[in-house]
Formats: sequence, C-alpha cells, structure tokens
Amino acid sequence: MEISIGLTPAQLLAEEQILTLPSLEILDALEIGEIAKSLCVTRNLPVAIEVRIGDWIVYHASLPGSKPENDWWIARKARVVMLKHHSTLYERVSAQERGVDWHKENNLLDETHAIHGGGLPLITKDKGFIGVLLISGLPQVEDHLLGVEVLTEFLARKGELL
Repeated sequence: MEISIGLTPAQLLAEEQILTLPSLEILDALEIGEIAKSLCVTRNLPVAIEVRIGDWIVYHASLPGSKPENDWWIARKARVVMLKHHSTLYERVSAQERGVDWHKENNLLDETHAIHGGGLPLITKDKGFIGVLLISGLPQVEDHLLGVEVLTEFLARKGELL
C-alpha cells in the first residue's frame, strides 16, 4: 500500500538530523516517554508508547484504548529502526520512491519487520544512533508526526532547538 505524505526521503533524513539529541541516558528516555504519554493522555489517543536504548525497553506505556496488538506492531517497527537506523516512515517512503519491495530487498518478512510510521531513531550528537522511540495505535503518518512532536518538545526543554 502506497502512502502519500508530501515528504521525500531527503526531507525525512533532514528531519532525523534536526531531531538529534544532545545525549540519551535513562532519565532522558523516561522523559521522552513521559512527554509522549502526557500528550496522548491529554488528547485521549489510544496508543502504546515505547522508548528503547539499544534492545533495552526503558519505557513502555499502553494507554486506554490501545490493544495488545500494538505491542506486536511496536516490535516489528523496532526491528526496522534497529536494522536501518532510520525511521520506519523513511524506509517506507524511500522504498516507494525507488520502486522496490522493501521486504524483498532486505530479505525480511512483513510479519517481523513493519515499515509503517511510528518508529523513530534516537540519534545523539556524540554516539550516533542509540535507540528508538516507538508509537503505535494511530494511522501510520500520525504515529510518525506524534513522534516528531515528542522529540521536538524534548529538545525544546533541553534548549536544543532554535
């Protein structure tokens, strides 16, 4: 299924650079998760949220209205970001633009790897790729945009955005 979001792969890569974090320690991961939870509770969004440092799940919240299968989606999205170090939406839009089947290109199954929005890399200035922010429960572009909003808020709190 093709999606049109009005963003190119180059714009999504630029977005990842803009969202580079000063660092990512346990307290930072917890703060990112809490920002996401607060926004979602206020908006009554039926999502599951996860923040990982490497393979370690540092933060997880399943909000009212979310479903057990959201965890399945989160795991599938996490595998894509951990493998490619880019957002799941970037991987999807890039494959579409290039006219390739992402799963065939990477010799992976859709059942284990989901290139649907909602998986964002956590990249730090000093260590590069270090973790993943995952959101599941909304249409995929909305999952992605919510993740961008969360990271933007986190960076604003740290005085990292102009």
